[in-house]
Amino acid sequence: MASEEREIKLAPEYWQPFLELSKSTFSELSHRMITDALTLAAEKLDGLTRHDGTPLVLHSLNTASIVIQEIGLGRNSTISTLLHDVVRLGLMEASEVGKRYGDACIGILQGLCNISDVDTKEADDQVDNFRELIVSYSTDPRVILIKLADRLEVMRALEMFPPEKRKKKSWESLHLYSQIAHKLGLYPIKSEMEDISLRYLEPKDYAYIQQRLADTADERDQFIKEFVRPIEEKMQQQGYHYHLKSRTKSIYSIWRKMKRMHIPFEEVFDLFAIRIVIDCPPEQEKALCWGVYSIVTDFYTPNPDRMRDWISIPKSNGYESLHTTVVTDTGRWVEIQIRSERMDEIAERGVAAHWRYKGVKRDGMGTEEWFAKLRETMESAQVEGLTERFDAKLSSGEIFVFTPNGDLRKMNEGATVLDFAFEIHSGLGSSCVGGKVNHRNVSFKEVLRNGDIVEILTSKTQKPKADWLNVVTTGKARSRIKAYLREEQAKAALLGREELERKLKNWKLSIPMDDAVTFLCKHYKKKTGTELYGLIAQEKIGLGEVKELLQRYLNAETVPDEGARILKTPARLQTGSDDALVIDESLSNIEYKLAKCCNPIYGDEIFGFTTVSNGITIHRCDCPNALRLKDRYPYRVLPARWQKEAVTGSFRATIRIQAEDSTGLVNKIAEVINRDLKINIRSMNLGSAGGVLSGLVNIEVTSSQMVDMVIHNLLRIKGVQKVFRVNN
Repeated sequence: MASEEREIKLAPEYWQPFLELSKSTFSELSHRMITDALTLAAEKLDGLTRHDGTPLVLHSLNTASIVIQEIGLGRNSTISTLLHDVVRLGLMEASEVGKRYGDACIGILQGLCNISDVDTKEADDQVDNFRELIVSYSTDPRVILIKLADRLEVMRALEMFPPEKRKKKSWESLHLYSQIAHKLGLYPIKSEMEDISLRYLEPKDYAYIQQRLADTADERDQFIKEFVRPIEEKMQQQGYHYHLKSRTKSIYSIWRKMKRMHIPFEEVFDLFAIRIVIDCPPEQEKALCWGVYSIVTDFYTPNPDRMRDWISIPKSNGYESLHTTVVTDTGRWVEIQIRSERMDEIAERGVAAHWRYKGVKRDGMGTEEWFAKLRETMESAQVEGLTERFDAKLSSGEIFVFTPNGDLRKMNEGATVLDFAFEIHSGLGSSCVGGKVNHRNVSFKEVLRNGDIVEILTSKTQKPKADWLNVVTTGKARSRIKAYLREEQAKAALLGREELERKLKNWKLSIPMDDAVTFLCKHYKKKTGTELYGLIAQEKIGLGEVKELLQRYLNAETVPDEGARILKTPARLQTGSDDALVIDESLSNIEYKLAKCCNPIYGDEIFGFTTVSNGITIHRCDCPNALRLKDRYPYRVLPARWQKEAVTGSFRATIRIQAEDSTGLVNKIAEVINRDLKINIRSMNLGSAGGVLSGLVNIEVTSSQMVDMVIHNLLRIKGVQKVFRVNN
């Protein structure tokens, strides 16, 4: 591996400053390994050039310089940076690099290559997804930091690229990379990326602000000199070790403030900040920072609303500093930042300043938590072995998937091709027959993985099916499938109802549609008429069978359901001028039952009908079947009446209600029947359509007079339009 045996295929003016930096930063062994990696990179990339004709390896070399000097990473990161383009272009495998320089380089290189494959798209609604995808590819925290260095080097050399590439890379840097740098506390990198991006995205605005800053530079310098003089004199008297920094607000920050507040350059008063950096032991930091604050406020009046104590409670990205804004006698506002050398190092280098490790439990986390954990884990121990112990899995339960044109969608882990189709568009999901994942044909049941490129295949004849609910995992897909199935069920129900109504007219059966449906639902054990209509439309229930059932029902020959009441109470035939079957509790036993077609109750005018096999059936005189039975079978009809106060027990009655659909009306109806009249409600089936509430209520009563009382009381409720008893 000794680099002295091989010549670096690069002009000395390119590599000499870098090797001097490496030698002054690392041990002799690490320096030799880095020199060898540079030599290898120059050999592999020999002949390849950048847009301006300079050797491509210069990009790797310049990025490695940023990694060492501006971010502060170590040997493995530097070697991986030098050989990134070699592996990305397929000139060498990551595993080969690992064998030569250590396994730690393998994970870093794989992460860098994954991020390089991400094709960002200029759409604001995609920004968060792309940003999280970039982070999710970083299984080693160093990958993100190296990628930021890589992008910073590109931005510094942006002039060499064609105009369209400049714009694209500027957009990416402004919306993606600078924000990641901000989260990591790498403020200098963030600001530089933002300024360069603005220079190419808004060149006129950038040039204007740059010129205005240059025009006012001398005046600012003079003001700062006069402003800090009394502060420095007192700090020196009290024995502080410190140095001052004057930081002019970045061009991008000024531009953004002008846009946000709709003000000209002259009204941006916080163009600069003065930073006082104290050299002191860690245990004295807080006390000395507050001491300096006291000195500053001895000379200038602070604005309490602009006080920021990030020493006691650091920012989420690890930033520590004491900020205050004070006003001079001339009314000019100045921001003061007070911090220690350690705090300043963190502010400049962000998480890299903490680059030491302690154990982390393996669990997925979101972007903010990932960065927070990244900071937390870099406070102690050694970096060696970090990749084996640090699990940087992002957003547990989430993956990122691309459309063929580069749109990025965030999906839940375990999502299928069918889920993705519905995520794009409901129509696409409804007609999905499969897909292509990374150009490979797959079933729509295929489970997707992070970074997949998915194309949906459709067919005009495809329709959602109930078993699709077992394939999809996202709420959006499930709701769309269920909505389609409900719609199809409603269509089928409409067809089924129309078919049943048509057949009832053709059969000339004397039974209302609602009564027929209620009977058939009970017979087939269906909860709603919609289910019954659907079965008829799908021909799962034969209309011939329906006709036979209804005829038997109308002839009172239907076999009672399990649990139906067959009354075996005594009855007697009284003699006299008004011979009739009298329902009471005396004389001989005669088996009879109440007809289901009209459901007579005590107090109704009734007659008896002798059936072939089920004894006597009691019908109401206004039963829809009364005329037919009396015309066809007069010899079977028996006069009948209720014996006064002789019949005990309860009867079931059904009433139909029609009312305005208003809030709380159903509760009022139930309260009147159940609470006020003390009548038991057996069932209530009310539905709303077109602002009208209608349906049936089954109640238990002891007589027809009670039914009349219920109807009378319900009609008194505001909004109730019609209430009447129905045959059921």
